[in-house]
Amino acid sequence: MVAHVSDEDGLPIAARTARELPVLLIAAGVIAFLVKTFVAQAFYIPSGSMIPQLQINDRVVVSKVSYHLHKPHRGDIVVFDAPKQAAFGPPVPKRNPLTTLLRKIGTGVGVIQPSTEEFIKRVIALPGETVDVKDGHVYVDGRQLEEPYLPKGMLTLPNGAKFPIKIQPGQLWVMGDNRGNSSDSRVFGPIQRKTVVGRTIAKVWPVPNMSFL
Repeated sequence: MVAHVSDEDGLPIAARTARELPVLLIAAGVIAFLVKTFVAQAFYIPSGSMIPQLQINDRVVVSKVSYHLHKPHRGDIVVFDAPKQAAFGPPVPKRNPLTTLLRKIGTGVGVIQPSTEEFIKRVIALPGETVDVKDGHVYVDGRQLEEPYLPKGMLTLPNGAKFPIKIQPGQLWVMGDNRGNSSDSRVFGPIQRKTVVGRTIAKVWPVPNMSFL
C-alpha cells in the first residue's frame, strides 16, 4: 500500500500545491512588475555608442530610485526616453494609458520584450553649465573636461551642433563614449531631466565582465 501525504486539511500535498500555484504565479508577476516599474530594470545595449564601457548585447541594471535620492552627476550613465529629434529610427509612437499599462505588466512578467525606445548615454553637462567643443575636446564652463572613459585617441566633433550651448534648468547634456558613432545631444540637443528613466548602476551580462558602473 502506498501512503499519501496530506496536509492538516486532509488534502494531498500535490493537490494543495496545484491549488496554490496560480496564486503564487500571480504574486510573482505583480512583484516583478512593481520592482521593474519603481525600483530597477534591466536593459540591453543595442548599439556601439557606449564602447568601450558597454559593448553591444551587454545587459545593465538601471536604478529608478537614484535620482529620487540625489540629483544627476556628471559622468553618470543614464537611460532616457528617445528624443523626438533623434536622427534615426521611426518616430516614437504615442500609446494610450491602457496600452502603456498593459505593456508594463507584460514586460514585468516577461511575456513582452522590453522597449527599445530608450537611449543610454553619459551625462556631460548639468543645468546652468555651458558646454563647448573645440579642437576635438569637450569644455564645460571654459575648462577642458577630463574624460578617462573615452577610447584612446578619441576626438569629439560638433556633429553640426552650434557651440557653445547653455544648459537650461531641467535639462542635461549627454553624449556616448564612442563619439564617432553616437547620436546624442550634439544631434538632438539637451534632454529633459523628466525623460530620464534612471541611472545605470551595474553591468550584469556577460557574467565574466560583471561590474559596477
